[in-house]
Amino acid sequence: MKYQQRDMTGQCCLLTGATSGIGKATAMGLVKQGASLTIICRNREKGEALVTELSAQACEPVTLIVADLSSQADIRRAAAQYLDSGKPLHLLINNAGVVNTTRKETVDGIEDTFAVNHLAYFLLTNLLLPIIEESAPARIINVASGAYTFVKNMGLDDLNAKGSYKTFKVYGRSKLGNILFTRELSKRMRSKNITVNCLHPGAVSTSLGTQNGIMGKLLPFLLKPFFRTPEQGAETSLYLALADQLGNTSGRYYSNCKEVKLKSWAQDDAEAAELWQISAQMTGLK
Repeated sequence: MKYQQRDMTGQCCLLTGATSGIGKATAMGLVKQGASLTIICRNREKGEALVTELSAQACEPVTLIVADLSSQADIRRAAAQYLDSGKPLHLLINNAGVVNTTRKETVDGIEDTFAVNHLAYFLLTNLLLPIIEESAPARIINVASGAYTFVKNMGLDDLNAKGSYKTFKVYGRSKLGNILFTRELSKRMRSKNITVNCLHPGAVSTSLGTQNGIMGKLLPFLLKPFFRTPEQGAETSLYLALADQLGNTSGRYYSNCKEVKLKSWAQDDAEAAELWQISAQMTGLK
């Protein structure tokens, strides 16, 4: 899609989940536009390899922060490391995600999918808000998914999925959480010259879910002919990041670089506010 792209020279960006798939394609798109990029990756070896690859295309240095986003201590350390760098933050893209076929808990005792896909977005963003506000105008982008339609609510009484664990329900709720978080944060940032939007990247062939044994590795291979490429999947993330005309657009949901109307339960501002309060409690955020 062709659109007027804003000048990213001198724009500092932070991207999670950048070592493969959509994240890697997004990272490449940003550095090619001149952005100063910091990536957060769990695996140091993969992160360093990506920094080397990106640096060959970049005008500005690419910085690596190593952190496991399933750990709230690691998220706090990553945020502190960025804040200590003294750099502004004009663009934050929360992209990292997981899908698990069986229930797992993080080191914090929280169901892993909800912890990584929602709470990591929530905690990292809130910890970085002081520097984002100082850097305004700024943009926050949350990679959600059309999988939110797998459910009709957040199931706030069982966010840890202890009652029952169904892969698509748990994943769908984590993605609904991204959308509700976007809506609530957008309201809170309304007067601060900070936009907050989310997106569905489409069905993309990535490494998501390949940690789930042989079937998790086999399915992406079998389904690859039906998937979009990571580069195609990154198009909407880059559109929200780069499109000049979106400077004042906030609280919206996009797919294929177009705004899409959400289902009614994804527009539930009361549930969004309640999810915010519960998330603050679960992360110890004041």
